[in-house]
Amino acid sequence: MQAITKYDVAIIGGGLAGLTLAIQCAKAGFVTALYEKESYPFHKVCGEYISLESKDFLKSVGVDITTLQLPIINTLNITDSYGNLYNFNLPLGGFGISRFMLDNMLYKQAQQAGVHIFTQTKVQNVVFNNQQFAISTNNHQHKATIAVGSFGKRSNMDVKLKRPFIDQKKGSLQNFIGIKYHIKHSHPVDTIALHNFKNGYCGISKIEGDKYCLCYLTTADNLKANNGSIKQMEAAILHKNPKLKNILTNAEFLYEEPIAISQISFSPKATVENHLLMIGDAAGLITPLCGNGMSMAMHASKLAFNQIKSYLQQDISRKDMEVNYTNQWKAQFAKRLLIGRFVQRLFGGNTSTYVFLKMMQHNKWLANTLIKATHGKPF
Repeated sequence: MQAITKYDVAIIGGGLAGLTLAIQCAKAGFVTALYEKESYPFHKVCGEYISLESKDFLKSVGVDITTLQLPIINTLNITDSYGNLYNFNLPLGGFGISRFMLDNMLYKQAQQAGVHIFTQTKVQNVVFNNQQFAISTNNHQHKATIAVGSFGKRSNMDVKLKRPFIDQKKGSLQNFIGIKYHIKHSHPVDTIALHNFKNGYCGISKIEGDKYCLCYLTTADNLKANNGSIKQMEAAILHKNPKLKNILTNAEFLYEEPIAISQISFSPKATVENHLLMIGDAAGLITPLCGNGMSMAMHASKLAFNQIKSYLQQDISRKDMEVNYTNQWKAQFAKRLLIGRFVQRLFGGNTSTYVFLKMMQHNKWLANTLIKATHGKPF
């Protein structure tokens, strides 16, 4: 591929949001660069359940889930910290697929669309001046008309941009850790389960093949209290929920060590920072309990693309592009994030979680309303 130093669109981060935005931009004829610090395929800490609201969009960017024989999930089981089980329906439903598989499929689609993909490339700085961006990486110096932030849950770019949440004191929405395994287990194929434990919750659901994703979120303090040992923490805290103890002691674990991520923040984030449009986790991380961060990330890429296209076609100004994107993002996702943060505060406890789930169990209207409010509509 011919070397290019000036791009129409430069995307920092090659997760679901970044890859799907890159595909849309390239298919529209825009010269597009995408920077990813890893090499595909690779694992990510993620619940790996995607709402069916994303089905049509994924097909539009080259991934037809109907051909992949993926598990369709329509039931939600939740246990409180004592192991009591509560059952709910998922009206829209979803499907399971590993990020290892899905991201790699999108990576191949982006290559076919003509995206200039720079793997093992870490963006070190982005500077906006004279209506263009100067992008510095460990290997390249590029310029771009539009730059988009699609980096992970906490990035060096967040520090470079001096984003406010970086300097916040550790609080109720700060400093979580995420742990993920792939396992083999006798869990129902059509069910996603959320198991509560002290200061955390663990999800399990079927993905491709005969594998299940087991992923949990907890506080850094829980790990610290157990000498930084994941196994010790699981035995001391997660095993107190008998459902979790059964999984963690009887499942077949498919890789030697879990995938872990630290310093996760659920604090609100701006959708535009110094003229960079933010998508995916860079725009705001939705809690695992509520709806679906993967669907939200991909939907945000579509919202961003529509505004980028209008700007590059000179139909709107840069300010209009930024304001329109911010307003549309808030209209689509602000309520989901608000409800997610509310429910998150009621999970990972003993009494609070027990009371909340009992209320949900006895008030199906409330349960259905909350579940629907955390899932979007097909886009």
